Amino acid sequence: MYQFALPIMNQDISSPPHKIIGVAVIWNCSGQILIDRRRPEGVMGGLWEFPGGKVEPGETVIECIQREIKEELGINIEVCELLITIDHTYSHLKVTLTVHMCKYVSGVPQPIECDEVRWVNLDELSQFEFPEANTQIISALEKLRSNTEVIFS
Repeated sequence: MYQFALPIMNQDISSPPHKIIGVAVIWNCSGQILIDRRRPEGVMGGLWEFPGGKVEPGETVIECIQREIKEELGINIEVCELLITIDHTYSHLKVTLTVHMCKYVSGVPQPIECDEVRWVNLDELSQFEFPEANTQIISALEKLRSNTEVIFS
């Protein structure tokens, strides 16, 4: 009887890195949302996004959002309630987006670590190209508005 050795399949197939991201949906007193456009280089370059960044070791999501907004846009915000948590896998990266509603407090938004910043109305978001995972944030905002129309009037 012959025995054949079958190749052992590597079970540890390389998976993309996983990052926890704190994301801010920043509202001003006119009911507009602050978005920024990513720099053109790199994957997802030139796309618009809700600002935020990677949670650093020992940092809470709220601390991360406050730090990232100050560093990237030069403004102060108040981080409010959780809007949505999204797990999404791109070909190169797995992300968990922890998205909070935020109130603009002070400062003039500046494109410190992005190409452009812009205040927009919720209805205008569809005119901008966002990374795939951000579309779920827009859907959550639209659902929130449809459930609480008085707030957005």
